[in-house]
Amino acid sequence: MSDESQTIMLSALQHYAYCPRQFALIHIEQVWAENYFTAHGNLLHERVDSCDPEQRGNVRYERGVAVKSTQLRITGKLDLLEVEGKPPTKYFPVEYKRGKPKIEDWDKIQLCAQALCLEEMREVTIKEGALWYWQVRKREPVSIDDALRAVTLAAIEGAHQLLSLGRTPPPTDKKKRCRACSLVDLCEPDAFRRDHSSEYVEGIFVDATGDSPNEN
Repeated sequence: MSDESQTIMLSALQHYAYCPRQFALIHIEQVWAENYFTAHGNLLHERVDSCDPEQRGNVRYERGVAVKSTQLRITGKLDLLEVEGKPPTKYFPVEYKRGKPKIEDWDKIQLCAQALCLEEMREVTIKEGALWYWQVRKREPVSIDDALRAVTLAAIEGAHQLLSLGRTPPPTDKKKRCRACSLVDLCEPDAFRRDHSSEYVEGIFVDATGDSPNEN
């Protein structure tokens, strides 16, 4: 049963989508390790957040905007919110990332969660946002459609469940993903796989009915 009082940071959803074990190490075990990529990402966000709001024509640009969803129990801060026109006002969230566009939905999930917060707070519908990637200096439009909303809601629910369990799952089977993770030395995924501890940990997540949550 999830803890109704717990709130998850928007940035943590990206951790969960990337690897539930990474999410658990950071947000349950409170483990963190800095590397070049995380340090550069933090610097990028600091620069973005330090910029003042500005108006360009019919669009106002607000930075470091705090948002939350009471219903979904998520909270965080938007890198950039573009507010266009007078009522009905159009809200367009933009998330800054240090790398380059990805095939996977990790970054899109975080952006969609931002949109869900804005929708609850402002009683609007947000159909689109964008991800801006420093490495390629490119803005990638993202459609906040039903498919992305479903994936995002599943990630939010999964993160809440994992946080409530308070247990760290086994590493992902995506070894390339492990090599890019700043926690790889603390996680020791290869050692974990070799000693078959994953079988033990998997057993922990089997519920009373004998069904694994991964099978649902």
